[in-house]
Amino acid sequence: MSTTIYFSGSITGGREDVMLYRRMVQTLESEGHRVLAGSVAAEHVGTGGEDLAAAEIFARDLGWIDEADLVVAEVSTPSHGVGYEIAYARHVRKIPVIALFRPGRTRRCSAMIAGDPLIELIEYTDIDSVLPRLRERARCFSR
Repeated sequence: MSTTIYFSGSITGGREDVMLYRRMVQTLESEGHRVLAGSVAAEHVGTGGEDLAAAEIFARDLGWIDEADLVVAEVSTPSHGVGYEIAYARHVRKIPVIALFRPGRTRRCSAMIAGDPLIELIEYTDIDSVLPRLRERARCFSR
């Protein structure tokens, strides 16, 4: 059985990791999961975001989280939007969150993410080291 996963990552906070996001989304999809990622993994979307009104993006993305069984958030690039999505998933929808963080990008992971016992924080150094762990953890949430 597959899991519906909402994938979150920075857009307006910086697009340096878009290729990393794409690999993560592709890996999850290759495992048979349904991944709702919107523009996060789209190469053509820059730091200006999508050509949609903010209210449309807000409604769409929260709707996708409402459909999800799990949220996977790459949090190495700080983003208000990613933080909002994590809080909504954990504290409103009560669904599990896996946060992926590369030490060294920023001094440390936000205490609001790292300190929340309901968020599974996975630290990693490179994409090849995290993909097997991500696959394994996502399998645990399959229905």
